[in-house]
Amino acid sequence: MKILLIEDEKELRDSIVRYLQGGHYRCEIAADFRSAIEKLDLFDYDCILLDINLPDGNGLELLKTIKENKKYYGVIIISARDSLEDKITGLNLGADDYLTKPFHLAELDARVASVIRRKYFDGENIMTFGDLSIDMLSKSVSLNNIQLELTPTEYDLLLFLIINKNRGVSKNAIIMHLLGDEAEWLMQYDIVYAHIKNLRKKLTDSGSNVYIRSRYGIGYKIDSK
Repeated sequence: MKILLIEDEKELRDSIVRYLQGGHYRCEIAADFRSAIEKLDLFDYDCILLDINLPDGNGLELLKTIKENKKYYGVIIISARDSLEDKITGLNLGADDYLTKPFHLAELDARVASVIRRKYFDGENIMTFGDLSIDMLSKSVSLNNIQLELTPTEYDLLLFLIINKNRGVSKNAIIMHLLGDEAEWLMQYDIVYAHIKNLRKKLTDSGSNVYIRSRYGIGYKIDSK
């Protein structure tokens, strides 16, 4: 899952990134309004962490722009402003949650996970696809109560394919999802082929009925037999 952190305070920004990346999220940063707009124009995200007070703009205006452009990202406002008016304004503009600084990183992690579950999985902690059981809290995948040994990237790739199960996903979409703003420098499809191959093998070796199919001219699509 890919997170965009829009925060100008470097120390806080760095600590959030380290913590979320330790929880198997890919976390990109924007330190100001302008760079946030640029990233949102180029990439898609599963959740946005948005500070209200940016050096060159208002985070609430950015939130309004996101919603006006019908970008259905989960948005959590993180702000030192604790007024009821700010909270109500942010939530009315379409934010999914509002967290006041200072906060515990474990609480932020739990709220990110909650927003993603609501966005993609109807708020459930356990999701099933075919004969696989996916635990959104532990970020693990099991078959018949036996856990599959997936790398963080393979887990993220599996979720991305399942989220897009009703349509094929291109190699470009996969590499952009996995690598984010590094993708433009590393547009090498060998990375995609390697992760798809490894994930396919682990699914096959486990005896799962879930299979990743190649679709000529499109990319890949996940199915359950």
